[in-house]
Amino acid sequence: MSDGWAATDDRDRSWMRRALALARRAADAGEVPVGAVLVRGDEVIGEGWNRPIGACDPTAHAEILALRSAAIQVGNYRLVDSTLYVTLEPCPMCAGAIVHARIARVVFGAADPRTGAAGTVFDLLRSSQLNHRAEVTGGVLAEDCGALLREFFRARRAVGSATGAEVTISAG
Repeated sequence: MSDGWAATDDRDRSWMRRALALARRAADAGEVPVGAVLVRGDEVIGEGWNRPIGACDPTAHAEILALRSAAIQVGNYRLVDSTLYVTLEPCPMCAGAIVHARIARVVFGAADPRTGAAGTVFDLLRSSQLNHRAEVTGGVLAEDCGALLREFFRARRAVGSATGAEVTISAG
């Protein structure tokens, strides 16, 4: 991810703070704390936070929900000239949707060492084998994004060990 790890500005940090607020909504609902904001120009056209448990929908990741709400708002599934801000590096499913939606740029906070598809494990967003590529900037407010995830999982593990229940956790 050499072409964007350091290239960040105040605007990126501001939109990532908004994505972090959405991630906290997910955490408050017992979901893995991931938030996403889709911006075109200076206007939010879609946003979402993880809801797969509450929605009983394995595709209800923050990015997918942001893309869905934006497509409805603009009346088109092609979301060209937009930037997606997301607190955790997108997974392969979300990366595929980002490519299909023709998102111009993806800015993420924390890298995902297990399923990251924006350069950490896979690099689907910049693959020359796909018909669209997105510019990727990673590591924006990475410490804040990572701390929120670590605290969420730490609390989940503590609940599991206190009750003796097995706790299964999967990053969204």
